[in-house]
Amino acid sequence: MRTRTITAAVTGATLLLALVACDPAAEPTTESKPSAPSSSQPAGLTAKKAAAGLADATGVKTLGDPQDNTAGCSQEAAGEKPHANDCSQLITTDTVSIYEFETPKVAAHWVKQMGKQQDWRQVDRFALAFGARDQALTSDERRDELEQALEALVAKE
Repeated sequence: MRTRTITAAVTGATLLLALVACDPAAEPTTESKPSAPSSSQPAGLTAKKAAAGLADATGVKTLGDPQDNTAGCSQEAAGEKPHANDCSQLITTDTVSIYEFETPKVAAHWVKQMGKQQDWRQVDRFALAFGARDQALTSDERRDELEQALEALVAKE
């Protein structure tokens, strides 16, 4: 478990640096933020609530040791200057990492960049990632099931 947390933190920091260094033309513009839920607005579906909802939807008690690793994908959460590509929340479990972003456009940017190396799936303003060691053991069928369950949760939002 400790290895997964360390791996997730290192991977998250690497991801953040890579995404911040991406071509500015490919990055979302810094436009006014929507009034949709953000890390400071807990109402609505969050990555943390999605983790619990996905566990319930797939018939398990938990997705396995959920950890809040938001500082690994958010400069602001890490105490730095906020960036347009920051995530709002990152919950890492043994099964999947659930990234929450301000907009679907930012989620698409992350999935496009990170999906080149790992299995990343976008659902609206969320992304599911299966890059950590334990997550690599998640079957393709279970990944599809998680993606469909998240689509259903987002539709209820």
